[in-house]
Amino acid sequence: MSNGRLYVCSMTKVVETVRATGARSLVTILTAGASLVRPCEIARERHLRVAVSDIEAPIDGHVLPGEEHVDRLLAFIEEWDQTDPLVIHCYAGVSRSPAAAYAAACALAPHRCEFELAQELRRISPTATPNRRIVALADRRLGREGRMVAAVAAIGRGADCFEGAPFALELA
Repeated sequence: MSNGRLYVCSMTKVVETVRATGARSLVTILTAGASLVRPCEIARERHLRVAVSDIEAPIDGHVLPGEEHVDRLLAFIEEWDQTDPLVIHCYAGVSRSPAAAYAAACALAPHRCEFELAQELRRISPTATPNRRIVALADRRLGREGRMVAAVAAIGRGADCFEGAPFALELA
């Protein structure tokens, strides 16, 4: 597990982040119908696309993140061998991808305290505002008994921005 890092970025920084980190796995979380060309460094079988809107309650015409989406995300994460970095991105790198990275870190490092991971997320990304629905679904799936939800609530909303800066979340 030499490079078991999770990198988070926006859609505009995907190729740059994949190339700079040597990532060989990619999670794309975009609204249904949005497209992204998979970087050539990422094999098709190591690219997960999750089509959900960045919402926390139902809105007509949008796809609410559901259990099936979080189950697919966590199954993909659990299959990752952690030899090479993994990049998770959404449109702005602020809400869905930080939520997915936080969920992934909680899944892959069950010994780590949810609050410590959330505080680390805030430290490395002042703009991160993890999607609370994705976090709540992952919390339930991982049996964290509401601690993930409470930890994300404790760090509050991130600083306003148009696009978050890429960051790495350590698993150890």
